[in-house]
Amino acid sequence: MLPEDRKYSKEHEWVKVVGGRGTVGITDYAQKQLGDVVYVELPEVGKKLSSMQVFGTIESVKAVSELFCPVSGEVVEVNGTVVDKPELVNSDPYGKAWLVVVAIENEGDLSSLMTSAEYQAYLDQEGAG
Repeated sequence: MLPEDRKYSKEHEWVKVVGGRGTVGITDYAQKQLGDVVYVELPEVGKKLSSMQVFGTIESVKAVSELFCPVSGEVVEVNGTVVDKPELVNSDPYGKAWLVVVAIENEGDLSSLMTSAEYQAYLDQEGAG
């Protein structure tokens, strides 16, 4: 079951918005596709990102994938725990394995993202749900 308190991108990232800040992570679907995550590279605090800009990489035993920021803004927090323990992405993608927090510059970015129901329908349509 997808958390309903966030928005989702077609690149399988999520963003949870609270008070003008967006916490970003990858979906359960994405971590399952990756397999065992062994490395996460994240940006420095202060980096400015545009919507759908690559902000890091995630590496598993199967592949290396780029991470896309679903919203524009400045990175105000980075989850160092995930850098030290990348396997958290597999065990808790919607909780402890958040990646970055962004001070959102353009709330309009959220309108291009999907609700949990829309994302589930997207996965079903792609044959992934």
